[in-house]
Amino acid sequence: ETGINAEYGGLMQHPTLAPTSAPWANDTTLAGDWFYELTPYSWGAIGASFAIAISVAGAAWGIFITGSSILGAAVKVPRIRTKNLISVIFCEAVAIYGIIMAIIFQSKLKDVGHFGDFVPKDYYSGFALFWAGITVGLSNLACGVCVGITGSGAALSDAANPALFVKILVIEIFGSALGLFGVIISIVQASNADFVGNGRSK
Repeated sequence: ETGINAEYGGLMQHPTLAPTSAPWANDTTLAGDWFYELTPYSWGAIGASFAIAISVAGAAWGIFITGSSILGAAVKVPRIRTKNLISVIFCEAVAIYGIIMAIIFQSKLKDVGHFGDFVPKDYYSGFALFWAGITVGLSNLACGVCVGITGSGAALSDAANPALFVKILVIEIFGSALGLFGVIISIVQASNADFVGNGRSK
């Protein structure tokens, strides 16, 4: 008996691990059991969820920061309202990155049949999609906050001196590019993800 079953003196059963005899499933640690109790589908779906959820959180955070500054400064200097909306657009692009990646991850989930039909390649694919989702989500979270704070500075600077707007906008553009780095790396991480199962070629 292995894993959690061994930890509790054989009192617990492992219906989820029973169908497979793969050696990598016989991890004797508590963590090893926990990793394999979730199906590869679950890991992949969670990764796609994190990709969109964390990205949207980053976009919302950025819009909150820059939007409040734009509205506050526009009370005294109404001319800044229109052109500073570009900062909000940059923040919104962060959420779009997350949507695109979540769609890509979801398209990689394929039916392989019964739980026992999973092979190591399927677990690799599930873990790859999970960590790719974490990568793009956290990258976009940082990107959204960066763009929001920079956009806030752009709005306040523009209200004080219109000549500063373009200079700070250049900085904001570089900040918005940070999210693309996470998108690129997550694509590489998920590029070899493929659910094969026992019924198809490995």
